[in-house]
Amino acid sequence: MAEPSSRVESTGDSIAHALRQDILAGRLTAGERLIEEAIAKKYGVSRVPVREALTRLQSEGFVTIVRYRGAAVSETLVQDGRELLQIRRGLEVLAAQLAATNRGGEAAGELAALAEDVDRHGDRHDDEHGPSFHELVAAASGNRQLVEMLAGINRRVQWGLGNNPEASTSDHRALAQAIVNGSVVQAGYLMDEHLRRDERYFADEFEHD
Repeated sequence: MAEPSSRVESTGDSIAHALRQDILAGRLTAGERLIEEAIAKKYGVSRVPVREALTRLQSEGFVTIVRYRGAAVSETLVQDGRELLQIRRGLEVLAAQLAATNRGGEAAGELAALAEDVDRHGDRHDDEHGPSFHELVAAASGNRQLVEMLAGINRRVQWGLGNNPEASTSDHRALAQAIVNGSVVQAGYLMDEHLRRDERYFADEFEHD
């Protein structure tokens, strides 16, 4: 098979993407060993970008790397995803409540404008739009540690949410309105309901046992 390539991505990024897709599609199964030499041969590259790819996948929770034993597909990927989504919801609710306490802070105008854009264009959920709204809410919380924690969690769970047809953005307008109005309880409630959809989708899609 030819080496995956991209004008934007590095070779390591491309290999990480290919391995990630193989894991999600079930072509690489939980606990399966990932041999650097075999992967390098498959893609016609040295072991350096392969090692880079495996390290990245480890940071995302897809792979475990044990000293002297090497890399393997994580056996707890789905469990980790479920637990991280629960943590994410708690932190996002807190972010929404703090943002409402601040009435959106410096992000108030941006939140309102983005909410109106959602309303004009109807339901949509894509990598550019969805995260930007939640990043604004986190920033509006005024809590830098919370922003960093959410960014880290979102990077690790995005794989399980990208194709969720029920993750409607139509309620972003109501959530943004609650924040700029200073409705702390309402903002927390709306965020909680919004993210429970993600958790239901994740369970339906990945938890079959």
